[in-house]
Amino acid sequence: MEVRTASARDAESVERIRVRGWQVAYRHVLPPHELDAMPVDPSRWARRLARPPAGWSTFVAVADERVVGFASVGPSRDEGAIGELYAIYVDPDAWSTGAGLALILRAEERLAAEYTEATLWVLEDNPRARRFYEAGGWRRDGARKVEDRWGVSAPEVRYRKQFPRR
Repeated sequence: MEVRTASARDAESVERIRVRGWQVAYRHVLPPHELDAMPVDPSRWARRLARPPAGWSTFVAVADERVVGFASVGPSRDEGAIGELYAIYVDPDAWSTGAGLALILRAEERLAAEYTEATLWVLEDNPRARRFYEAGGWRRDGARKVEDRWGVSAPEVRYRKQFPRR
């Protein structure tokens, strides 16, 4: 499994993986007809990968010459002086292949180079992802927020991880 920095040419793969991930992982939380209608619009990713926001890094996992997952990290949107794992998605066909682990290790390496701790937000009703983060040493810190998506209140919980000082 190769993990490399994403480029603008990865935008369509990244967006397809994000949409497919939502369609499979959140089907029990969000309306299936809304998930099925999600457009694949790589334009946002093309811009973000060509000219990343300050401090952002996005990585892709590649298996058999195909992008199978991605992770994005950078400065926290909630707190100063810490990092955040904004997104990590693996194509459902590549779940349990090591792609997620390879991505999170690379994302944590990048975060640890800049910060002594980082956070991430995850749907409260996403047990698979929560087990994955907890197995990697991320711990729930008690913060919670609720966002409405398609008329459904979808609570999210925040996890935090400390990194050794360099």
